[in-house]
Amino acid sequence: MITLYGIPNCDTMKKARAALDARGIAYAFHDYKKSGITAARLDAWADAVGWETLLNKSGLTFRRLPDAEKAELDRDTAIALMVAQPSMIKRPVLDTGEAIRVGFKPGDYDDLQR
Repeated sequence: MITLYGIPNCDTMKKARAALDARGIAYAFHDYKKSGITAARLDAWADAVGWETLLNKSGLTFRRLPDAEKAELDRDTAIALMVAQPSMIKRPVLDTGEAIRVGFKPGDYDDLQR
């Protein structure tokens, strides 16, 4: 089963969901705001794609961090921040069961099969 992780009101999430719907791809939606995210899942994703890929450095939540915290970032610190504030996770994260995909641009899901 494919799972799409994110927050419902994000514009990029809306585009990703529309792309999946248009292709008739069934998926479960995991809302970080309602269900949270575990450090173990983020750790597994970081193994697959790198913690730097997962961390949304362009978002307002990250930009509001004190410069000292940004300077001291490492994998463990980044994962702890993302668990505490899931808005810091780049969106969407798509778990196909075989691979993790982070972010979305038109055409990204064209290779997915129903």
